[in-house]
Amino acid sequence: MPKKPTKTRKPKQTAIVRFLGRPAKPAAKLKRREASFRLLFDSNPIPMIVCAARDERVLAVNDAAIQHYGYSRSEFEKLTIRSLQAFDPELPWTGDSGDERAARTWKHVRADGALIDLAIYSRQLVYGDQPAILLALMDITERKRAEAQMTFMAQHDGLTGLPNRNLLRQKMDDILLRTRRSAEQVAVLVLGLDHFKAVNDTLGHGIGDKLLRGVAKRLRSILREGDALARLNSDEFVIVQSGATRPEDAAFLARRLLDVIADPYLLDGHSVVIGASIGIAMSPGDGDESEKLLKNADLALSRAKNDSRGTFSFFEAGMDARAQARRKIETELREAVQSDVLRPYYQPLVDLSSGRITGFEALVRWPHPERGMISPAEFIPVAEETGLINAVGGLMLRRACMDAVQWPDDIRVAVNLSPLQFRVGNLLCLVMDALNQSGLSAKRLELEITETLLLEKSSEVLATLHALRALGVRISMDDFGTGYSSLSYLRSFPFDKIKIDQSFVRDLAANPDAQAIVRSIISLGKGLGVTITAEGVETEAEVNCLRNEGCQEGQGFLFSRARPNAEIMSLLKAQRGYGAALVA
Repeated sequence: MPKKPTKTRKPKQTAIVRFLGRPAKPAAKLKRREASFRLLFDSNPIPMIVCAARDERVLAVNDAAIQHYGYSRSEFEKLTIRSLQAFDPELPWTGDSGDERAARTWKHVRADGALIDLAIYSRQLVYGDQPAILLALMDITERKRAEAQMTFMAQHDGLTGLPNRNLLRQKMDDILLRTRRSAEQVAVLVLGLDHFKAVNDTLGHGIGDKLLRGVAKRLRSILREGDALARLNSDEFVIVQSGATRPEDAAFLARRLLDVIADPYLLDGHSVVIGASIGIAMSPGDGDESEKLLKNADLALSRAKNDSRGTFSFFEAGMDARAQARRKIETELREAVQSDVLRPYYQPLVDLSSGRITGFEALVRWPHPERGMISPAEFIPVAEETGLINAVGGLMLRRACMDAVQWPDDIRVAVNLSPLQFRVGNLLCLVMDALNQSGLSAKRLELEITETLLLEKSSEVLATLHALRALGVRISMDDFGTGYSSLSYLRSFPFDKIKIDQSFVRDLAANPDAQAIVRSIISLGKGLGVTITAEGVETEAEVNCLRNEGCQEGQGFLFSRARPNAEIMSLLKAQRGYGAALVA
């Protein structure tokens, strides 16, 4: 009977072989493999730990782990992997099957108590005859910190640390969701600082930034824990008041906000005082969505700023309709500027002693295809608010020069300038280009400015005015006697003409007080060698009174309304008889 084949017994595996999970090798090869593993494990720059699968005891650590955690090898061997964790998450191998494990994120505690974030990669193996887990630990603390910082910056204002619009909308949505099922209201207050730009312009942006941080700190100090605070833009903040039961609650908070902001701020040795205005919208009456409430509160803020700064205003339904009409005007005005639709109309300036026309003032007109002629009072404020006034003013200047060059050589053209045109910085070049392209002599161009421009007392403004006058252009002060009128303005620049505002000319013959003011202005003009022009002349009695006081020029409906350029030449041809009849 044949013998059964004898079984060949496999060599006994060592711990390192079981560790690697590989079949037994001849002794020489085994030693080489063990040396390779020790090199891979002990000398690896990545912290590595072997822990028991059953009780989580630390069985082995490499030098990188000792250095990274700050525990000695003997201290490590007294720990469990769970004792290193800042909290008790699911272990990386729990519930998984297979040998390789994807990365999990843990938070560990180092020997010095510092918290570190780790991406853990794990692998099951056998170590010293028992199931074990090999952990490779990638420190991602700095990456997590950078990610958290990026997340914070994406949701907060970098200057004040307050939530920005994105985070504010999330908070508002949460607050609105909680209050929809109750009788409570949510008040949204948009707070705008008054004249903040003046602080930046006079004291610098550094002081302006410190002021904004100071305002944010004061606002936080009086809000409840359930209220939300955010910064929208340069000088606007939003407060969301939850739990309001009536508008009076929002009004009470608005008064407190205005009071706390109004106290002086001591910033780098400067005592800075700033005011604020507030617009208020309340849910659900003014909207039940965050964007609508913010928009309506902003409309109410515009009302508060326009009516009386330093106060608050509640949203009213008519505000939205007015805002939509304004937006429509802005959109159509942009199209009108781009399509070259705007036209100058010309109102004559008449010499009161001879009745002859000496020049024309160019007044912008907007012929609308559907609405007819739109009043400048309707679109000029929009143009100034949106910056379109620069394009409108440049267009009128070029067209007026092109038209005037066709008139007789002794007839001038006057063009109004907005203070905003001086801030752009290219006004001198704009005027020179208009004169060069048209061929109009500089002495026939008259530029009218208002006292508002001189309120700035800017060296750049005065330098521009002197440069224009050096070209030969005449400079006129328009609407003299209104607003911030001051004789110091006449001393700051040698004007060629002063135009008396029409409010002093209206019913002049029957108003002794107006007569005294006009007489003083005319006397002042004579002393300064400045031409005096009266605006808004409508009756012969007013003409006679002005002429008796020595006023040189008049302008108004009595002489002519503003006319398109096509009618100017015929008006000039008939001027002698026309003018003489009016001032006789």
